[in-house]
Amino acid sequence: MKFGIDRLIAEPALRATLAGRRVALVAHPASVTDDLTHALDALAACGDIELTAAFGPQHGLRGDKQDNMIESSDYNDPVHGIPIFSLYGEVRKPTDAMIDGLDVILVDLQDLGCRIYTFITTLRYVLEAAAQHGKAIWVLDRPNPAGRPVEGLTLRPGWESFVGAGPLPMRHGLTLGELGLWFIKTLKLDVEYRIIDMQDWQPDAAPGFGWPLGERAWINPSPNAPNLWMARAYAGTVMLEGTTLSEGRGTTRPLELFGAPDIDARAVMKEMDSLAPQWLGGCRLRECWFEPTFHKHAGQLCHGVQIHTEAPHYNHQTFKPWRLQALAFKAVRRLYPDYALWRDFPYEYEHGKLPIDVINGGPLLREWVDDALATPHDLDVLAQSDEQAWVAQRQEYLRY
Repeated sequence: MKFGIDRLIAEPALRATLAGRRVALVAHPASVTDDLTHALDALAACGDIELTAAFGPQHGLRGDKQDNMIESSDYNDPVHGIPIFSLYGEVRKPTDAMIDGLDVILVDLQDLGCRIYTFITTLRYVLEAAAQHGKAIWVLDRPNPAGRPVEGLTLRPGWESFVGAGPLPMRHGLTLGELGLWFIKTLKLDVEYRIIDMQDWQPDAAPGFGWPLGERAWINPSPNAPNLWMARAYAGTVMLEGTTLSEGRGTTRPLELFGAPDIDARAVMKEMDSLAPQWLGGCRLRECWFEPTFHKHAGQLCHGVQIHTEAPHYNHQTFKPWRLQALAFKAVRRLYPDYALWRDFPYEYEHGKLPIDVINGGPLLREWVDDALATPHDLDVLAQSDEQAWVAQRQEYLRY
């Protein structure tokens, strides 16, 4: 198969309308061609493209920033001599000065298929800036490694943030190019928009179910996205960022596991299985011990649970990462009613709101966890309504 960047490089006819236009690129470390050439270098080598600038999203164009809320600065690329503008520094949206000298912005970002992943929000902001200034946006499409399944509550009105670009469920099942179509219609944007489609992407095909496993190398799109298995679990494990439980940052398997020094992971797993065994399908849970070298509980031995989605037991349609992680929170709350589960700090620059609520696009998940009388069925009813509505809504945007 071919990604959008591969087709743009290989097919001069696709580039024809870029002739005479000033071109910029939005990219990160995973923005590579099939031979692992970074998109910036590959486009610069095309003699018919006038590459005049590039933009780096969260974590930077080269992926040098490890954690959330660590900003990048603007700089000049030492190889190509063009300005590299940060969209995760002093600004999140391209400024007038950044965009005035451009005609077309190419967006080549590897997404993880989860609303919380900020490259989605960067796409929205770039689209809005392009519409305001009469610029064109081309998305060089890439796979959604989490595939087409949909899961989670839809972001509620008033809860928009840098980790919540709009009323999407946690796991949306669209590619970045398809999301661009949805943003344009939802936000009523008047913008020149083009998708360079992938060739032969099969989102339902085993063994990758979204990612062309065995065909393409995995490059971390952000520092703690080391593999496909993390991408599969991420729609659930990202919620750990709003809790005092470790999500495995500071270990070699971040966002595939969770734990803390003061919980009994065996008891948590047993409680999860007792409450809603149907939410644990499609994967294997394994008791583990880990000691983060940085971040939460650094230097402390944590008792935890690893979510395994990499073996033959993985079932793409059955696996429900958002429900699984919600169930883990419920189990902790039942076993330790007074446990200080929810972190309270400005998460992605949102003040006065609990991070778990910002992540979930509203307080419903947290309220369900903390309500001793609320059952898994209660959360299922809420989520299924949102999920069914989204599956119907997204149908018109599917291109593969």
